Amino acid sequence: MLLQKPTLETIIPNFGNSFTYQKFDKENRNDNTVWHYHPELELVYVNGGTGRRLVGSNLSYYTWGTLILVGSNLPHCGFTDHQTANKFETVIQMKGNFLGDDFFDIPEMAPIKKLLQVSKRGIVFSGATKTEVGALMEEMEQKTDFERLVSFLSILNRLAITKEFRILNADGFALLSNVQDNDRINLIFNHVKTHFKEDITLEEIAALTHMTVPSFCRYFKKITNKTFTQFVNEYRLVHASKLLSEQAMSITEVCFESGFNNFSHFNKRFKAFTGETPSAYRKQIKTILD
Repeated sequence: MLLQKPTLETIIPNFGNSFTYQKFDKENRNDNTVWHYHPELELVYVNGGTGRRLVGSNLSYYTWGTLILVGSNLPHCGFTDHQTANKFETVIQMKGNFLGDDFFDIPEMAPIKKLLQVSKRGIVFSGATKTEVGALMEEMEQKTDFERLVSFLSILNRLAITKEFRILNADGFALLSNVQDNDRINLIFNHVKTHFKEDITLEEIAALTHMTVPSFCRYFKKITNKTFTQFVNEYRLVHASKLLSEQAMSITEVCFESGFNNFSHFNKRFKAFTGETPSAYRKQIKTILD
């Protein structure tokens, strides 16, 4: 699927509710896999499975589920599809002021208020936080409306105080709802997605965006806080991670299939990116899945 200009998703809570709660399974899958954004914040727990996270300019690969908080108007793709092999997906969506304009200004809500501000950059949670909060989110399905609200506030507080998290985009990330920037970034993303196995030169990508090479480099670094070369290599490494965990091909084949033309360079980059060599990463994933 190629990225297009992100579409605006309209979210309307069920009658009598201040936020939206949805739980999906194999028979009732979340079919919203397109590149989109919405004013509402979104908390997603994927129970099991492997897949990709594309949030703003950050592309990463998850194994054995994920817990992620996406801020207001931050473009992202859906996190599951028919190939993810997850058990459940639980999604909570709410406006920043879903409890009133001043609710999060009271002293007791200070940690949660900060959490919601940081979510503009996208946050992924790990460890016990992912497991415990994910279970709490799934249990909300059986609760009354009031109990569900109280549980949700407890979840937000748990996320606000945990240290088991990673912020996905740089401070000042600008890929929000600016139409001109979205069109240009999406053009770049599409080109990388289609041609990442090839050598993509700065001259080529700059010409595609009708910019000079120096102007393009400054622009891309400002928008994503990464160099273009770094972004392309990360895209290739995420693709390699997926092949290593899902395909029975040799590591040499994974190297070339992911756009690298030098095996030692691939090994070095992969270890710097994941902390493991490709062979150690594959063994670790196999242990987890087993």
